[in-house]
Amino acid sequence: MEKNFKSGFATLVGRPNVGKSTLMNRIIGQKIAITSNKPQTTRNRIQTVYHDERGQIIFLDTPGIHKAKNKLGEYMVNVAEHTFHEVDVVLWLVEATTFIGQGERHIAEVLSQADVPVILVMNKIDKVKKEELLVCIDTYRELMEFQEIVPVSAKTGESVEHLIEVMFGYLEEGPQYYDEDTVTDQPERQIVAELIREKALRLLSDEIPHGIAVSVEQMKKRPGKRKLIDIDATIVCEKNSHKGIIIGKQGSMLKQIGIHSRKDIEDFLQSKVNLKLWVKVKKDWRDSDFLLKNFGYREME
Repeated sequence: MEKNFKSGFATLVGRPNVGKSTLMNRIIGQKIAITSNKPQTTRNRIQTVYHDERGQIIFLDTPGIHKAKNKLGEYMVNVAEHTFHEVDVVLWLVEATTFIGQGERHIAEVLSQADVPVILVMNKIDKVKKEELLVCIDTYRELMEFQEIVPVSAKTGESVEHLIEVMFGYLEEGPQYYDEDTVTDQPERQIVAELIREKALRLLSDEIPHGIAVSVEQMKKRPGKRKLIDIDATIVCEKNSHKGIIIGKQGSMLKQIGIHSRKDIEDFLQSKVNLKLWVKVKKDWRDSDFLLKNFGYREME
């Protein structure tokens, strides 16, 4: 291990759809967290590991903080707020704007009570002019005190390396928690399920995605010399009418979800994949403790 090796934990928090997962994927250099233009894409806490000669940063990507409307929503907010007390530094992601809504003010109120450094990460700077950005920064400075304010573009990668350098400045010397080959603590099945859900989020109409979950029933390497993995997965929705839309005319939508999912899954598993998808209806599963746990949404201790 290098001398002065630093290590620690960081969490990304913020309102839904501000780019938390995109930023984490950019830092890690690999697609682990799914992304879409729809809010509340991330549902679980996802842990990833960044490693270089300076040290190791373990990132906790959390669901966006929002007003919960069901048990799934309560679970997501609980996961996000729970991490504030477990890390060495908090990255609060916001968009480069002068408008500060009630959601941001709620997060500021919670973070002001956290006993850890808070770095404001102003994302999507590729969409604003420099003079506008300075006004946005001044607006947030009036909201609460930050250890640092770092403007970045998770999409283009601008200033992301500078953000990592700033973070190392708040970490102390410590152990190497994970070996250099580890990029996430997520089981393969969970990542595969999330990749399928991502494609469904992107392809389906707005009213359906919040009501779906994906369960991987089987992941099995096919015997023989050819590297091939058979995967059976089920997309769960809440209404029969939604089931018809997910399947599509003569199975066209389900086929598209499968085609788009397969490519990312093959890239992730480094193997050819035979993917079979089914659709089932589980009415009001987002308010069922049993089904939430069954789909991997477990309460924080």
